[in-house]
Amino acid sequence: MSTGDSLAPRAAPPWRAPLVVLALGLGAAWLLPDQLGLLTRIAIAALFVLSLDLVVGVAGLATLGHAALFGAGAYAAGIFALHAHGDPLAGLAAGTAAGALLALVSGAFLLRYRGFTFLMLTVAVAQILAGLAQKARDWTGGDDGLSGFTMNPLLGRFAFDLEGRTAALYALVVLAAGYYVARRIVDSPFGLAVRGIHENRARMAALGTPVTARLLAMYVFAGALAGAAGALSAQTNAIVALDSLSFALSAEALVMLILGGAGRLHGALVGALLFTLLHHTAASINPYHWLFVVGAALMAVVLVPPATLWRRLQARLGARP
Repeated sequence: MSTGDSLAPRAAPPWRAPLVVLALGLGAAWLLPDQLGLLTRIAIAALFVLSLDLVVGVAGLATLGHAALFGAGAYAAGIFALHAHGDPLAGLAAGTAAGALLALVSGAFLLRYRGFTFLMLTVAVAQILAGLAQKARDWTGGDDGLSGFTMNPLLGRFAFDLEGRTAALYALVVLAAGYYVARRIVDSPFGLAVRGIHENRARMAALGTPVTARLLAMYVFAGALAGAAGALSAQTNAIVALDSLSFALSAEALVMLILGGAGRLHGALVGALLFTLLHHTAASINPYHWLFVVGAALMAVVLVPPATLWRRLQARLGARP
């Protein structure tokens, strides 16, 4: 082995970052036992935005209908609990499968188009799904939402309590697992190929890469993560509303991704944390004008992008002895 190879930096193990996320979440749950509901919301939002980062930041597919995948997972988990079984893990699997299936069916059509056409068609898919959910009242509850289902104890031992301890730990573990799998996929040759398609689609096609198949596979995996986030939301809140399919949810997820920075996965977690905390704090101060604070934060991010701020911080710290 040459000296240069021995001095080359080694890549961090893929389990390190998810383990850090889980440890930080457990520390927050221990230090702030009265904010477990907020911690659960942050974990669910982070998993949802993580799935969006795979589509927007990694694959380069602009979408404003990502809530369709989230809502499909939420309704699937709720319907499964109401009509089949209340086991949380089985419901989580049902929601994950529903998100992946919707991504597969819709993606096979959507990926024929690019740019603004693709963007608008994703919005159309979400609106169609919201219309179907509103009409199928016997299954979805319509405008009243899907409710009346209860979840069995997790692993047969841990019941969902009013304090939210089980829900918070459950959401954190699923987030860490989803982050680990996403990191492994993005760092794999498949993930690098998808990044290459994002950078230069024509060149990757000329190299023989099946562009549409690679993008569809990434879209399906992102749909699975979004469906899992929707299933967590349904199980921890015990209700699924039409808001889970709304355009506003897709737009909020995109704002979170912009706040944290797209394409690096951990930016999705940071953005979800910042947005949810901003929302919670500003809404508690003034419930009518909290969007002003979020808008100001978004303007600051546009003027000073997170990547630029991070590089400046690294340079400043590196200049110190």
